[in-house]
Amino acid sequence: MSFGPPPSMPSGPATAAEPTESRHGRHDPDDSGGGGRKGRRKPLVGLLAVILAGALGTGGWLLWGRGSGDSEASGKSRASVPQGPLDVRETVEKRPASINGKMAFRFSVDDMKPGEHVEMPGMWATGRILAKGINKTLVGMSIGTDAAPGDEKWRLELDGPICGYTRHVTGDHRTAVLFRANDWADEALCNQVAFVDLDDGRLLWKDRFPVSQLGRESGDATGTDKDRPGVALAHGTVAVTWGGGSIGYDMKNGDTRWSTTTTAPCQDMGVVGGRGLIVREQCWTGGDPLSLGTWRSATFKLRKLDPATGEALWTYSAAEGVRSVHVPSVEPAVVAVSAGATGITDLVSLDDQGRNRATISLRNGAYVADCSDSDYLLIDDCPTIAVGKDQVFIRSKDQLEKQTSNWIIGFDLATGETTKKFDSGPGALLHPVRMSGDRLLALRLSDDNIAPNALVALDPRTDEEVPYLYFGLPSEAQLMTMTDQNDIVVQNGRLFFGVKAANGPADAKTKQWSYLVLGIGSSAPPKS
Repeated sequence: MSFGPPPSMPSGPATAAEPTESRHGRHDPDDSGGGGRKGRRKPLVGLLAVILAGALGTGGWLLWGRGSGDSEASGKSRASVPQGPLDVRETVEKRPASINGKMAFRFSVDDMKPGEHVEMPGMWATGRILAKGINKTLVGMSIGTDAAPGDEKWRLELDGPICGYTRHVTGDHRTAVLFRANDWADEALCNQVAFVDLDDGRLLWKDRFPVSQLGRESGDATGTDKDRPGVALAHGTVAVTWGGGSIGYDMKNGDTRWSTTTTAPCQDMGVVGGRGLIVREQCWTGGDPLSLGTWRSATFKLRKLDPATGEALWTYSAAEGVRSVHVPSVEPAVVAVSAGATGITDLVSLDDQGRNRATISLRNGAYVADCSDSDYLLIDDCPTIAVGKDQVFIRSKDQLEKQTSNWIIGFDLATGETTKKFDSGPGALLHPVRMSGDRLLALRLSDDNIAPNALVALDPRTDEEVPYLYFGLPSEAQLMTMTDQNDIVVQNGRLFFGVKAANGPADAKTKQWSYLVLGIGSSAPPKS
């Protein structure tokens, strides 16, 4: 594999940075102006090895020289809630010592073959590791290193391709993925779960679970949309839905804590974790779901379960005519529904008994609440929705008439009424990322590729906006900021953009350099 010059860098008032040396004793290829590691080759092992040819930079080519006039008090973060190893991680980000952003991580390839497609499900970050799913393998790479094939910190090969995952991580950096029985792609059963340590790549335990028999044939039962399995984490439990029921595994050793079953024409179709556990049940009216095949015949229920016992604490039934249901938050419970139209039309907040508190209408597209419908059954993957203790935040439709702009709006979960409004300002768009304590982390993306982008914290209590990182992006990475098509993770003072799949060039004559993951960090060490 060739390690040619990196892609073009952003133009504009970027501050020059001193060249840095990589772990191999060479100057960072981003600062050298030459070929960097050109000529350094290692044998490739199958499809995965093609992807594992990252060129990670530690230089400062993304540095933007922009100070902050914010007071010291405005930079302080809310205190984190104490969490143990069996809890699902909820971190409160601290404002970096410097808000000037620089590249902290890069994982890219330049020799994918025409027509080649590689699935890259799941991206997770710890304080020192960026982990990524790549086809049938999980890899962990040290943040800030200059990695080449074989340089990854750890690598865990599974029996078959990853077919399900959760975005959640435990307090001691563990997560779960689902994988197929072998390499026969969609024809293989997606019936295995693995619990993995992200810091060192250890497979802590794995298990096989049943498959639903409601597929076209029992041999490819998980090859249909009707019985895709899902996985989630809640306190002490890894929960899996498999169509015909749900299973709760003990995080410590993989033992089965509980199991539930459903009967036709109903199936458990997805599970959400975090502070609690909710299973989505989908039923078909009128008989065999396969003979009907339209959303008009489907109804949805949500069951909140006790993670320790699997006991149903409450059940919520969606209204008739709803064509899809997603759950962006478990506690407080918020449901995103599509009521007979394409896309999310309403958000519904529930109380602690599963009863409707308030319904928030998205006003015929005036507000945007996207939830992903992909081959991986993540019913909580709603990248434009962020749920806090008392409010839910979504963004407005982009305003493009005179100058690009939008705003993020808050809605009260008790009343459904609007609360806070944060404007992007002209020439930029605001996108919610996630809650960080009481604050909302959001991206402000410039539309001219000259003014810096920013990661900001929006404080609903004070209406204050606190900048966390200003950064630029190379042109080749601009599409990675699309929140509905990429993984975006903020963790330990860093911002990561990762693709969900990689595609080769259109033809063999085209030389294509593709970013797979790009990480932004502070130009100064974090405050102690």
